[in-house]
Amino acid sequence: MREEFLYYLWENRLTDKDLTTTEGEAIDVMATGYRNTDSGPDFLEAKIQIGDKLWAGHVEIHVKSSDWNRHGHQTDKAYQNVILHVVYENDAKVNDIPTLELKSHFDETLFAHYQQFISSRNWIPCAKGITQVPVFTRLSWLDRMAVERLESKANTVSKMLESNQFDWEDAFYKLLMRYFGLKVNNEAFETLANILPFKTLLKHADNLLQVEAMLFGCAGFLEEDFTEDYPNLLKREFAVMKAKFNLLTMPAERWKFMRMRPSNFPTLRLAQMAQMIHLHGCMFSKIKEAKDIAEVKALFDVAASGYWETHWRLGVASEAKPKHLGDATADVLIINAVVPLLFCYGKLHKDETMCENAMQLLEATAAEDNAIIRHFAQCGIKAENAMQTQALLHLYNMHCKRKRCLECRIGNVLLR
Repeated sequence: MREEFLYYLWENRLTDKDLTTTEGEAIDVMATGYRNTDSGPDFLEAKIQIGDKLWAGHVEIHVKSSDWNRHGHQTDKAYQNVILHVVYENDAKVNDIPTLELKSHFDETLFAHYQQFISSRNWIPCAKGITQVPVFTRLSWLDRMAVERLESKANTVSKMLESNQFDWEDAFYKLLMRYFGLKVNNEAFETLANILPFKTLLKHADNLLQVEAMLFGCAGFLEEDFTEDYPNLLKREFAVMKAKFNLLTMPAERWKFMRMRPSNFPTLRLAQMAQMIHLHGCMFSKIKEAKDIAEVKALFDVAASGYWETHWRLGVASEAKPKHLGDATADVLIINAVVPLLFCYGKLHKDETMCENAMQLLEATAAEDNAIIRHFAQCGIKAENAMQTQALLHLYNMHCKRKRCLECRIGNVLLR
């Protein structure tokens, strides 16, 4: 037996109706209480009729009653207001709190189904049955998963804002930089964003050469000797900017190029970032005013400067080709930078319209393509947009991967 299964029985009232304490007093559960995921009793603010008395307080659940002392609750003041001790097996009398033994007081086939779930070797426990769940149930649960993921991302953004005195443009710059690097270079981009403040770049945003010089210089890409004019011009500009703003420089070795498409090279990404800063300056203020996904995407419709038409890296010539920021990259930035910041802005300013706008942007953005989303498609769950892919990622990471089927609405339906 597992405690989480007992939580499931208690919360969903899946026990027999006629219950008594181990002392023989009748139990009538008026309110099960709400699940406590922090320290302290498992369910708070329950209301239970025991015999002829109505009790209000907390409920603690264990597999065995002896677990009370084994977990040290007898000396913990947080458990002084426990009104009922719910156990699977009453193996010892440990206190004067009324005890309810659940053994033989619920449908044992539920536990058998649950054991099959958690012992499943399928990619996810419900892989073979998930399409049997009614569409409305599935979609409403995915909506909740999407909001939970947004809430989680907004909390991360909120912490970033607390550390930068709620400078929204700086926060957006840092988020953009992180996701410009994809997974391979995100730490390097984050480091660069931390040592090269957005306010410093903004002071020279009208001069593309100087913005590029600061980005490439602080990234450590201007430390070598070049034969071409443009990289040497960047070096000279960076020397001036470095002295003026006391700028720091990263080791160039922090950047990765191996097993990567040239269009994702960090050098090209920095050139595209420089162009965005040069063209748009404070982008977040413009994103807040955007009326739809087309206006947001227009802000990301940039191409690296002329030098990059024939280069992927500084000092290394390549075939001539305009280096536009692609739709796929714009989608990544919208999903991971634009939407979380807009949603956080709406939450902190109590602006429901802004929160709705953020969610509408997700719905209007193309579905992501990764291993998890492809696995769900193989199970019969095909995502239509980024809102649904974000929901599926949250569902997998928070429930499926951890086999928390009892806390999942889809798992609940299949278990019953």
